[in-house]
Amino acid sequence: MTEQELRARLAALGRCGALRGGPAREPPPWEGAQIAAAVLVPLVLGSEPAVLLTKRTATLARHAGQVSFPGGRIDPTDASPEAAALREAEEEIALDPAQVELAGRLCDHVTGTGFRITPVLGLIPPGMALRPAPAEVEAIFALPLATVLDPAAPTRERAPFRGMMREFWVYPHPEHVIWGATAAILVQFAEALRSLPGM
Repeated sequence: MTEQELRARLAALGRCGALRGGPAREPPPWEGAQIAAAVLVPLVLGSEPAVLLTKRTATLARHAGQVSFPGGRIDPTDASPEAAALREAEEEIALDPAQVELAGRLCDHVTGTGFRITPVLGLIPPGMALRPAPAEVEAIFALPLATVLDPAAPTRERAPFRGMMREFWVYPHPEHVIWGATAAILVQFAEALRSLPGM
């Protein structure tokens, strides 16, 4: 998919990744308190667009060593999920908010650990000099958009969690395990783009 095609498809998406004028999918219900969070889904432009991901350090209290998008809790001082996602991306990978072209949101994703995550789509130019925050991010890497959009790429796997067997999505990568909420958000993004005419 070229940059022009990606821009056109993002422009056709409405609220939380639904087609403009079509029904929006509501986030799943959750019993109990939810922690509001936001992540930036950075879409790197260029001849071969990609999604930027991070691997969290092994010393973090939550989600240590997992692959994620830049992001975190929405603070009271954040004006919106977009503001929170941009702030966190700047803190975690030194991404200049001025270099991010906001391109909408996906539906909120509710995790089994009680977070309600708002995925914010952002376009960024290729070749940016990013820098991981040593206390939070171990690595920054890209997943080709072609892989994200390939319906055969993600697989469903099962593992025990809090005494129950849970199913979750996993995306292939030669070096990193992309699973859980990150993979689920990628699946939602891919489904939204593939639902557009011409895909």
